[in-house]
Amino acid sequence: MRPPPSGSEGRCGMVAKETLEEAARLILAQDAEKAAELARRVIGEGSDPLELMNGGFIPGINQVGELFNRGELFLPQLMGAANAMKAVTDIVNEALAAAAQPRKETGTIVVATVKGDIHDIGKCIVVALLRANGFSVHDLGRDVETDKIIDAAVKLNADIIGTSTLLTTTMFRQKELEDALKKANLRQRFRTIVGGAPVTPRWAAKIGADAYAEDAQEGVRKTRDLMLSKS
Repeated sequence: MRPPPSGSEGRCGMVAKETLEEAARLILAQDAEKAAELARRVIGEGSDPLELMNGGFIPGINQVGELFNRGELFLPQLMGAANAMKAVTDIVNEALAAAAQPRKETGTIVVATVKGDIHDIGKCIVVALLRANGFSVHDLGRDVETDKIIDAAVKLNADIIGTSTLLTTTMFRQKELEDALKKANLRQRFRTIVGGAPVTPRWAAKIGADAYAEDAQEGVRKTRDLMLSKS
């Protein structure tokens, strides 16, 4: 795990490997109640919420996405796992907000999960960390049309547009956004950053995005870098 960003000092308790494996298993089992209980217990013991999320819950939901893509899980199971992730994400976000040290950053960011993808766990963690670091973040939610993302960015005079996807079948929407911005002569107005389980630096470069973030912590760092590039 990478070193925590500013605002997360003081949460350095290590999470046991067995606990991380249990966290992933509970997401696969779609057990929202037990996953939430685990999150509360581990955070209450003083362990790092981001380590629990990045090392346990997120690998679990990533595996769910892979199984769904292969046709080994179906929509009801996908929704059940997403609900379990929503429960633990709310708990982790609350812990992050409570522990964050106030920072002042400049920049307005519009964030969305692309059309066709109902996953927003990673996005929600990024949003929580960005807000904890003082950015103005407008979360458009999940399953968002490309035109709606662009309209919001224009209306809010955003500096950065961030998109996330968990499914390989919806990755093309990130390219669709880049193409739509170019067609509307808006590409130079916004910086773009992409993320999600199937997304890679190579994909980001191929579609013309300005940055790629592997996880929420890197998302905050890359956002700062993008803001500096605009100044």
